[in-house]
Amino acid sequence: MSNEAESRVWTLAQRPTGTPSTECFDLETRDIPTPNPGEALVRARYLSVDPYMRGRMRAGESYAEPWDVGAPLRGGVVGEVVDPNGTGFETGDLVVGNLAWADYATAPAHELTRVAVGDVPASTALGVLGMPGRTAYFGTRAVAEPQPGDTMVVSAAAGAVGSVVGQLAKMAGARVVGTAGSERKVEWLHELGFDAAINYRDVDDYGDALADVAPDGVDVYFDNVGGPLTDAVFDHLATDARVAVCGQIALYNAEERPVGPRKLGKLIETRARVEGFLVSDFSARFETATADLRRWVQAGDLQYRETVTDGLERAPEAFLGLFEGENIGKQVVKV
Repeated sequence: MSNEAESRVWTLAQRPTGTPSTECFDLETRDIPTPNPGEALVRARYLSVDPYMRGRMRAGESYAEPWDVGAPLRGGVVGEVVDPNGTGFETGDLVVGNLAWADYATAPAHELTRVAVGDVPASTALGVLGMPGRTAYFGTRAVAEPQPGDTMVVSAAAGAVGSVVGQLAKMAGARVVGTAGSERKVEWLHELGFDAAINYRDVDDYGDALADVAPDGVDVYFDNVGGPLTDAVFDHLATDARVAVCGQIALYNAEERPVGPRKLGKLIETRARVEGFLVSDFSARFETATADLRRWVQAGDLQYRETVTDGLERAPEAFLGLFEGENIGKQVVKV
């Protein structure tokens, strides 16, 4: 920054109609905030952009509190403590928390967690060792529950959550099929050990493609997408199938909820169980999940990728790219 007394901060300029555009974001320059008692001042190093943030751009109620127009955007940030202000942290500590998209932000001590350094990059606290990794961990092990011999389909399998889900399902002994939107992503899924992968942009009929890779039906489905792809998977559910509903990115920009095929009858036929979940449901077990994920990463049993966009000024660009499928693995912004 040209002036160390100032901090750039992204605010919500307007609520989007349909797919968001760069006009929805405004980059302001403000004074560096002064921490209140019990708060630390943190300088951002990496910030996270995630599909769920699209819901925060709406005014209506959702599981995530909406952003106010004119207010700073917020999300997962890894940063360096520059003023501990009596919080118990040390100057230079790396921490992760839900902070403003800004060069500098403040947060209470109880909303910040130290980031272990030395063994894996700090940015992984926003990805494989952060919210996406824990989402995959609990969604796979506590909700989807793949068993040896199951055929499991994972949509958006090359993303931050799906790529971890597929690997955890392989650890559990399942046969794993991933869907993704490019040949480059399909190749990566094979590198991760997926048994089969579908480039959904390159097939004429989702149902035919699923029948080829899951001729005996789908025992487990981890849904990150919704829309027509999920409709097709429901047609191929096996008896006693389990469906974990994690995301619906195909619908996030819809102004009206589309009316698709009604699939509840299929659940009666197959006696399938469908369960939606939020990672926050499992907050009491976060430390266990992170410890397991870290151990698997260190051992080389769990692979990950990051798509890194350089510069705070490009944060909206990185966010909007999620809806075009531009990222492989976790999308982060290096401030």
